[in-house]
Amino acid sequence: MTSRTDEIADFLAQNGWSNAQKAPLAGDASARRYERLTMFDGKKAVLMDAPPEAGQTTAPFVDMARHLTALGVSAPDIYAADMQRGLLLIEDLGDDLFARMVTNNSQLERPLYEAAADVLTTLHKYPAPTGLATMDAQTLRDMIEPVFSWYVAGADREWQKPWKIFQEEIHPILAEHIGAPDTLVLRDYHAENLLWLPDRQGIARVGVLDFQDALLGHRAYDLVSLLQDARRDVPQEIEHHIKAHFFQASDIDPEAFDIAYSLLGAQRNLRIIGVFARLCMHFGKPHYVDMIPRVYDLAMRNLQHPLLKGPAEILSSALPAPTPDLLENLKAKCATVPTP
Repeated sequence: MTSRTDEIADFLAQNGWSNAQKAPLAGDASARRYERLTMFDGKKAVLMDAPPEAGQTTAPFVDMARHLTALGVSAPDIYAADMQRGLLLIEDLGDDLFARMVTNNSQLERPLYEAAADVLTTLHKYPAPTGLATMDAQTLRDMIEPVFSWYVAGADREWQKPWKIFQEEIHPILAEHIGAPDTLVLRDYHAENLLWLPDRQGIARVGVLDFQDALLGHRAYDLVSLLQDARRDVPQEIEHHIKAHFFQASDIDPEAFDIAYSLLGAQRNLRIIGVFARLCMHFGKPHYVDMIPRVYDLAMRNLQHPLLKGPAEILSSALPAPTPDLLENLKAKCATVPTP
């Protein structure tokens, strides 16, 4: 049987990169791995290793990258692809992640976030690719389940009954105020997946990564992802400013959009709490637990919306706050589960 190392070596040799130096790049929460390749003449590329046996596929990334670049968005160019073996050679967009740039220079925060919002308003002007899965009300409801089955359960509380009650409460609210999915949603649109490319023009100055899980949904979803970031604190002054900037460039009803923004903010952040608990307890990645308090606070803020009074009352008793003891308990359980 050919080893993964041999498959990668063969792929690189076929495409003229066998002599490249390799350096690991930070990956995402999936089983995909990334390496930066540098040739002796300084030419660079990124190797994406998406093992099919780990349930990974490269086709959605390739399709979405081509869609985005056709609209003028700086997704990585695809240099070479072996779909069957789950290997890609893609453009290296550099290291200037929004999160890093803003940490080094806080004066960049507003213009970078404005540029990121401009990418979204541009994308929303064009039809989404056909064949995408949809985030309708039922899907959005079901996506919340991990906060019960992993976070609440991980806190050693009964979760199935409150989850059933919560579903019945949240579904009609989502159905009434989110509407039919009609817009491309990249899903993980935040400061650690965006790169600043100042030598380019317009929306091309924003490099976009990690879009292979794109869906058809509501245009507020990616704005929530950007401004209610699980990984860094976005000042509320910036959040309010960017929302106003987004409104100016969009043909939307601000009041209806604000409702959807709060509902999707609650939905997304509740889901992320559960996903982070699962990444710890099932996949052996305890550092995700450290981000749960921030996400919990964001969820609680969104749940203050009057429309969410019923769901908020259910969660007030069902969803424990992420106290230091609870977080340590989750990490202790993480240590007992072997990493796949």
